[in-house]
Amino acid sequence: MQRRAVLSSLAAGFAPAAWAQTAADERPVRIGAAWRGPAADDPQQVGVIEVDWSAATVRVRHALTMPSRAHGFVAEPDGALLAVALRPGTWLVRIDAEGRLVRRVTPDDDGGGTTYDGHVAASADGTRLYTTETRKADGGGCIGVRDARTLRKLDEWSTHGIEPHQLLLDSQGHLVVANGGIHRGPGDRKIDLDHMDASLVRLHGTSGALLGQWRLPDARLSIRHMAWSAATGVRAPLLGLALQAEHADPALRKQAPTLAVWDGEQLTVPTHHAGAIGYAGDIAPAADGGFVITSHNVGRALLWRPQQPAELTVVAQLQQAYALTAWHDAPAPGGVLIAAARGIGRWHPTRAPALLPWPQPMALDNHWVAWA
Repeated sequence: MQRRAVLSSLAAGFAPAAWAQTAADERPVRIGAAWRGPAADDPQQVGVIEVDWSAATVRVRHALTMPSRAHGFVAEPDGALLAVALRPGTWLVRIDAEGRLVRRVTPDDDGGGTTYDGHVAASADGTRLYTTETRKADGGGCIGVRDARTLRKLDEWSTHGIEPHQLLLDSQGHLVVANGGIHRGPGDRKIDLDHMDASLVRLHGTSGALLGQWRLPDARLSIRHMAWSAATGVRAPLLGLALQAEHADPALRKQAPTLAVWDGEQLTVPTHHAGAIGYAGDIAPAADGGFVITSHNVGRALLWRPQQPAELTVVAQLQQAYALTAWHDAPAPGGVLIAAARGIGRWHPTRAPALLPWPQPMALDNHWVAWA
């Protein structure tokens, strides 16, 4: 029952009866996130949300108003939060554990030759940061290599593609980068979709040298977000890639796969299950070496497991289910926290699901990150 237990919410919101019983000794969870109020023109906020499952409360620990939408985050060990603006991004900030803005850089500080593409990652030794960026001159993708303390750009590496989006480190400290492959025009408008060129690349973590590049057979599948699986036993971690279909035919788009998997050698599409109707918004590691993906268009979070590779199982049905992060304070790896229209849900294969409402009307953005 637990594995297939499904979170659900009604349009009216979360009733107290929907709150699952939780252990009294569960620690509050801190999550770095971005949000705005219910209106589209409400101010954009970046900050930390604290969730106390034992007390059934959610509160905003601290928040700062930003000039535009944030996208990707890094939760730093000292409690600071790195946040970068949504593409075409014009800011990268560090906010300390008390909610103070301690560092901010813009493309002009880097010479003005690029815009930020929405994601940032830290090097294995913590001395450098990597940001996905697009060169203004030719539209090519690049990685900004930065001093982790000052955020100052030290170097620039090609991603051997266009529209790089998320990037992660592998176990050897090298970079895996998702080239979304979509050409962009004025106002960030998608253009020339017939000439998409999405790819996964692996770059040397010190030199930026190209170590490998992989493409999917269907050129209309854009590779957007990634997560490493929670490995079990002797199985090496898999890299899950959330896909977004860009087919001209709406019917083809709705039937398109939304998950690819990379094992270090091959990039494959293990399932053509259409439960996400061609759009996976976020991805997080899940139980048994698998992944959970969200599709806010249908309000679902879906579980994929390598033991049943052709299946996607609905584990949450929540309005506008989008941002995902691993739930670290669980008895074992594999749980996720899900941001939705009216609150936060949690799912774990061995724990009862739970839902809590937001403390105020707020629309969460695409991603968030929890401190371990």
